[in-house]
Amino acid sequence: MKNGKIIKVSGPLVVADNMSGSKMYDVVYVSDYKLMGEIIELNGDRASIQVYEDTSGIGVGEPVYPTGDPLSVELGPGLLESIYDGTQRPLDVIREEAGDFITRGIQVHPLPRDKKWDFTPVKKKGDVVEEGDIIGEVKETVIVTHKIMVPPGISGKIIDIKKGKYTIEDTICIVQSGKEKHEIKMYQKWPVRIPRPFKEKMLPDEPLVTGQRVIDTFFPIGKGGTACIPGPFGSGKTVTQHQLAKWADADVVIYVGCGERGNEMTDVLQEFPELKDPKSGEALMKRTVLIANTSNMPVAAREASVYTGITIGEYFRDMGYSVALMADSTSRWAEAMREISGRLEEMPGEEGYPAYLGARVASFYERAGRIIAIGSDNREGALSVIGAVSPPGGDLSDPVVQATLRVVKVFWSLQADLAYRRHFPAISWLNSYSLYFENIEGVLKKEVGEDFINLRAEAMKLLEKEAELEEIVRLVGADTLSLPDQLVLEVARSLREDFLHQNAFHEVDTYASIKKQYLMLKNILFFYEKAKEAISKDIHIKTIRQLPIMEKISRMRYITESKIGDLEKLHEEIDKEITRLINK
Repeated sequence: MKNGKIIKVSGPLVVADNMSGSKMYDVVYVSDYKLMGEIIELNGDRASIQVYEDTSGIGVGEPVYPTGDPLSVELGPGLLESIYDGTQRPLDVIREEAGDFITRGIQVHPLPRDKKWDFTPVKKKGDVVEEGDIIGEVKETVIVTHKIMVPPGISGKIIDIKKGKYTIEDTICIVQSGKEKHEIKMYQKWPVRIPRPFKEKMLPDEPLVTGQRVIDTFFPIGKGGTACIPGPFGSGKTVTQHQLAKWADADVVIYVGCGERGNEMTDVLQEFPELKDPKSGEALMKRTVLIANTSNMPVAAREASVYTGITIGEYFRDMGYSVALMADSTSRWAEAMREISGRLEEMPGEEGYPAYLGARVASFYERAGRIIAIGSDNREGALSVIGAVSPPGGDLSDPVVQATLRVVKVFWSLQADLAYRRHFPAISWLNSYSLYFENIEGVLKKEVGEDFINLRAEAMKLLEKEAELEEIVRLVGADTLSLPDQLVLEVARSLREDFLHQNAFHEVDTYASIKKQYLMLKNILFFYEKAKEAISKDIHIKTIRQLPIMEKISRMRYITESKIGDLEKLHEEIDKEITRLINK
């Protein structure tokens, strides 16, 4: 292929002539600095290139070197515990080579080439395999076993496979199909814009337990589901995503910092290596891949970071794992699209975003799902995607929020007024919704309790009734309400402060198992039923408020998982105390 020649430079957009033979989304290297870029528009032999690095100092007439390959990621052992930039360059390796700042044009391998991995075959010579079949395993970290799969498009008979220590570039297996022999290595390359293949997509009918009470009890997400967290600045989007990354019931976590402020990403980089995985007790990083693309890194690389993250997620999903991907925040990705679209002089859509914004957002979220992977063993995998959106001033009519809400099935609406009242997570129980509840209802009834669904419905009714009564309280005060209405306010306050409010930085309260959530909710609503009985016997609400049991209800969230039986004892105490009060 012939080298092109730059004829225009406009920020991250470079236009080059003499690019015949190149295809859309091919990777090219711009100027003698070898800056990485991707072709995003072709007109004859003229190509528009979005450059993933700083283009200052690049001029007209400089060369463009085509590669003929699309933007791809390397998938194999060494992904976990890695911290990449948007184009899958490992930041720790760059730091060793170039210091604290990323040198322009630096090129390093995403996966270590010199490290040897212990490969254990699960197939033997003479076995017939098809694309997607697992041929062996590598213990990548103490938590995750990396499964080596036959790359898509290859099937046949194994003529050579052996156990041993290999680098990812060594041939570990030879598959013969007809007269053709395919050498299989431990890693494979995959173009980031093309979804990885699967056999079948299934209904997400199992909950992704996150340990966050407002999410798991009221607005749950299914494994393989999609969720959106929009909210204004300071309402806790990033902390909520950190909590989900830490505690979600997923085998592998991919965290994509897509144009976040540098200090938020620094928090992740400092915090995650020190965190313990609740299931295994090992470091959480041993099942995590971080993609750090902060707001001061080049704009165009934000798009690459989103696609890089989801392709790595699909790869672990194909192994049969449950994967959770956090994208924080997709608004920054949309802003990058808006900038490139403006420089391409395309017809703008709403608020200057490109007309294809909705299609791009939809194509990203549609790559989530619970699937049966290709291969002869019909293994199941799931990829759940949770995207934060940062609309200016928390305005939910923003095009990015609306485009996202049209696709996702769960909406966690963060409210500034809840955040100002220090109620975290600041997820509004009146505005949020989940469309997965019907799918996962059966699992919740079976694993948690038959009455869990009814308890949730009753709690929601009380919170909605409180919202109606608040207007009257503001006008004439709480004392003018009837005693049953005053009780509703008291129980709704308990639901808000003792159940929905959760301290992410408290060692016990940061996580609540679904069983603990059920017992807490059951106690609060049992107290409501008993208190109603007391009020019907002319006992005043003030007398009920002074019961010692009220203090115990407010401290339920600090009961550790190992002493969960105390919550069942509390149920009996509520019964005894209020019955004693009625009998008096």
